[in-house]
Amino acid sequence: MSSIQKQPEGALEGDHWIESLRDGTRVLVRPLQPQDRAMEEEFIRRLSPEARRFRFLGNFKEPDKALLDRLMHVDYVHDMAFVAMAHDNGHLREVGISRYSTTGDGGQCECAVTVADDWRHRGLAVLLMHHLIHVARQQKLTRMFSIDDVNNEPMRELANYLGFKRESHPDDPRSVVYSLAL
Repeated sequence: MSSIQKQPEGALEGDHWIESLRDGTRVLVRPLQPQDRAMEEEFIRRLSPEARRFRFLGNFKEPDKALLDRLMHVDYVHDMAFVAMAHDNGHLREVGISRYSTTGDGGQCECAVTVADDWRHRGLAVLLMHHLIHVARQQKLTRMFSIDDVNNEPMRELANYLGFKRESHPDDPRSVVYSLAL
């Protein structure tokens, strides 16, 4: 039984779940918190160049302060982020993150999910997205969408598995839009 159904409404901060992935590996999942900044920065640095490009739709080697400021701004109403952590040589390490941010109309949210290169193919992205979708529905959002590189095959597979519909991006032939009616 998934612990996603056990989430208490409106009590996000401080809640956490121990989840088992497909291979039996256990991860801690909880909302991203301000004190996670250094861990989030390290997570981004450890991503492969391709993973960073797919996640941020651009190339860079180091996350700058402005990017980290944006990523760490989570108000748990208009913005939400769930971080997945696992023990790695005695330290808790970020291995995945999912997030959304509402659009100006308040009825939609743009989402993203990223999993550490060495943690892929275990079901972590699906797990993180299920938490995110659950909260978006609690917040009465009507549509979740993601803008992705047309060559991002892992996102294509994930979006298809989760029931997202795929459309060409109207302004950028190198991008696609995945959307899910909530």
